[in-house]
Amino acid sequence: MAEPAIILVSENHADMLLEEFQSRYQRDYDLRTAGSCAEAEAIAREIRERGDHVALFVTDSRLPDVESVHVAFHRWRLVVANARRVVAAHWEYFLTDAPALRAGMAKGKYDAYLLMPRGKRDEEFHNAITDLLSEWTSTVPQPEIVVAKVISPTQDALTMAIRDFLDRMGMQNRFWHPDEPALQDYLAGIREQLGVEALRWPVVVAANRTPIQATSVRDVAIAINGRPASFEIPDVVDLAVVGGGPAGLAAAVYGASEGLSVVVLEAEAIGGQAGTSSMIRNYLGFPRGISGMRLAQRARNQALRFGTEFFTGWEVTALEVGTDQTPHVLRTDGGEVRARSVLISSGVAYRKLGVPSIEALVGAGVNYGAAMTAAREMEGYDVVVVGGGNSAGQAALYLARFARSVTIVVRRPGLEETMSKYLIDEISYNERIEVLACTQVVDGGGEGQLEWLSLEDTLTGARRTTPARGLFLLLGAEPRCDWLPPELARDKHQFVLTGRDVPRDQWVDDVPPANLATTVPGIFAAGDIRAGSMKRVASASGEGASVVPLVHAYLAPATEDELVPAPVS
Repeated sequence: MAEPAIILVSENHADMLLEEFQSRYQRDYDLRTAGSCAEAEAIAREIRERGDHVALFVTDSRLPDVESVHVAFHRWRLVVANARRVVAAHWEYFLTDAPALRAGMAKGKYDAYLLMPRGKRDEEFHNAITDLLSEWTSTVPQPEIVVAKVISPTQDALTMAIRDFLDRMGMQNRFWHPDEPALQDYLAGIREQLGVEALRWPVVVAANRTPIQATSVRDVAIAINGRPASFEIPDVVDLAVVGGGPAGLAAAVYGASEGLSVVVLEAEAIGGQAGTSSMIRNYLGFPRGISGMRLAQRARNQALRFGTEFFTGWEVTALEVGTDQTPHVLRTDGGEVRARSVLISSGVAYRKLGVPSIEALVGAGVNYGAAMTAAREMEGYDVVVVGGGNSAGQAALYLARFARSVTIVVRRPGLEETMSKYLIDEISYNERIEVLACTQVVDGGGEGQLEWLSLEDTLTGARRTTPARGLFLLLGAEPRCDWLPPELARDKHQFVLTGRDVPRDQWVDDVPPANLATTVPGIFAAGDIRAGSMKRVASASGEGASVVPLVHAYLAPATEDELVPAPVS
């Protein structure tokens, strides 16, 4: 297989672009030039038909055979859906062309609007290019650089769940069938290392760890992050964070940077539900967008730099409330953490559809959440996304890079009430995505794998059957609160109450708890698990950061001399 291609398109400046790209990318990419939209389309079609990949289109803002590069991107997308798309405008007309072109970027017609390089070491330009190439690499089913190997005769539910976990951990992984001839000596070595005559599948080899015969995702998490005997935190920590989503990560970064000892316990993969988002475009400071996994891993690395300890794959099973003299205790199967203060940011789970025939196929075409690994296996198939929130919109756009068609099913009359406008605009532009309003999934089936779905019109009751290889369910939130003690007040849906939402009869001296404080002193809640939260990545991050001064105030309350009386009005 040839190296992935970068196609450089310009009537007058293709040679200049080629020279710029040769100096940095010639070893790893097949660099091709074209002078028009049609020529680039023909090159892309030839590459696709021989089974190779196009990673990136870089085009001048003006082409001779189309009125707008938006038309060119549309035509190229029909040939290669998952290639990244960049406008590199010549400096003579960069400002002139910008207003019309930037509107297209907001609709997802392309990924970046850049100034064509004017000389050597244009790092701003190449930073954007390498970011996009890195993002493209993460969408390839069989990546070149492999951190974890997954070996199994079938891509069954467990194998897919393990690969999805590895994806969310930022560990590029590759799937192998054990019958591959090149693998036989390697497997013989694994059998000898494990002391077994026959291997039980799937076998997972991750990041120079001992190979394991996995029976669950948790087996893989323990292999990567340590076994119960290694989980020892003898000291009482200042802040224990339950949940490694945006709220928990923000608290870890700000808390550790301000001198608190911080431990983060995450039951699954760092990033929480946000970590499954293929592309978050409205997060402050990332104009080209960022995947939830990359955002989470950057935040984790930032927290590690300040001294935070992470324990991934450990589900908290109980929280024992402390007293003025004793710390709070968090219990897991691998050990316990004693903490002066606790942040509950364990997030929510997607609600179940509740259709028995559908539930029976979970892991065999039916997925709760975005399931990025499963999405990459949908190439050439029809898929359905159920849900009207931002996560559903992001999942649909990601799936459209691979699937033949994507149908978004919502019970509401449309997406406007629950989805950000930038996603609605991108969805409306994408020819592979259809939205079915006032519709619900009522049945489905297939021979060991999802093959069809029955959809019902909620207004008329009419039903129709549609082919579907994948069903991605993003149905809204249910809090994960069964491990919390009764001392913590919750609403009727079991979301944790904080601040003025706490019932008045539980206020102390007729004063409500602080904004993110619960009914138990020293225990706080942030992110999706908190009643009244916005269910957005940025708001969860803000809440996590806002908890830190409350922790400081709880751990070191102000003395009477430090208190400043409020002015009397």
